[in-house]
Amino acid sequence: MENIIIHPTYFPSIAHFVAITKAESVTFEVEDNFIKQTYRNRAYIYGANGKQTLNIPVIHSQKNRQKYKNVAIFNEENWQSNHWKSLISAYRTSPFFEYYEDELKPLFEAKAEHILDFNLKSFYSICECLQLDLEVKQTTTFEKELDSRTKDFRYLVHAKKEQIQSFEPYTQVFGGKHGFISNLSILDLLFNEGPNALNYLENQTLTTL
Repeated sequence: MENIIIHPTYFPSIAHFVAITKAESVTFEVEDNFIKQTYRNRAYIYGANGKQTLNIPVIHSQKNRQKYKNVAIFNEENWQSNHWKSLISAYRTSPFFEYYEDELKPLFEAKAEHILDFNLKSFYSICECLQLDLEVKQTTTFEKELDSRTKDFRYLVHAKKEQIQSFEPYTQVFGGKHGFISNLSILDLLFNEGPNALNYLENQTLTTL
């Protein structure tokens, strides 16, 4: 068990949760700058045509740098309704979609102003679904270098650069059509594995940099 630092992201990848379930304590990085094309505002699910991106539209500042915690969501787009429809289309025939539907649907109905706040809210909803009891701290300053007692998993936020994480296959709705796709959003694991999801996470090995 170790102390880790990691980014709160949009319905985090399975790799994120593998790191989190193995940690003794978790600190969320909330003092960094927002960078495009990361898991901060995107998640990958398994749709009928294969890997599908869910992207939260954000309002980019004219300045070069903007703190992640200050980035506002562009709610002129009906993204919440679209994302929920995508999840229904992808997972309505999965074994446990209906089991968690009432817990998760409100996240797509109440408007959220800032991406970080929404990600934190969705994270704690997933923890409730997983019955994962966590105490999470947040950073108060940005530190590039960490002390030796803390494992840095902030690299997992990079959707494009992240190493391919190869996890044990589980049954996916469209697996017969496109094969197993590893390291999707935690939602994919939750809807397909249900109460077994936490046990699955605890038994996976993360490929670290």
